[in-house]
Amino acid sequence: MKRKQLESYLEEVTQFSNPKLDLEQYATDPHLAASVLYTMESSFGDLQDKSVLDLGAGCGVLSIGSVMVGAGSVTSVELDSDAIEDLQDNISEFEIDNIDIIQGDVTSDLLRFLPHFWNVVSVF
Repeated sequence: MKRKQLESYLEEVTQFSNPKLDLEQYATDPHLAASVLYTMESSFGDLQDKSVLDLGAGCGVLSIGSVMVGAGSVTSVELDSDAIEDLQDNISEFEIDNIDIIQGDVTSDLLRFLPHFWNVVSVF
């Protein structure tokens, strides 16, 4: 997939319906996300058929983009239930079936994720 095409798709991801300042929730720019994900795959082969852990997934721009670029599976970790609802809506809208969502606090629950093998970890 071309970077511009990926960016175009990511522009369709619905952003936070109820952003919370205390959680520093802000939308990941589709141009930035597309550029990072495209470079990760085209220059380094870091996404195709890999397992991705998206910490602080928010609405899922990086999770969804990872799948679009070819990730085998994505686990999205998010603390906020409103953001999880937005993420679930986005996953449904894009008809994606290989993203798992875990509600958790990465600052205190991180050890919970360490036993798993992840090829890529994204934190924005």
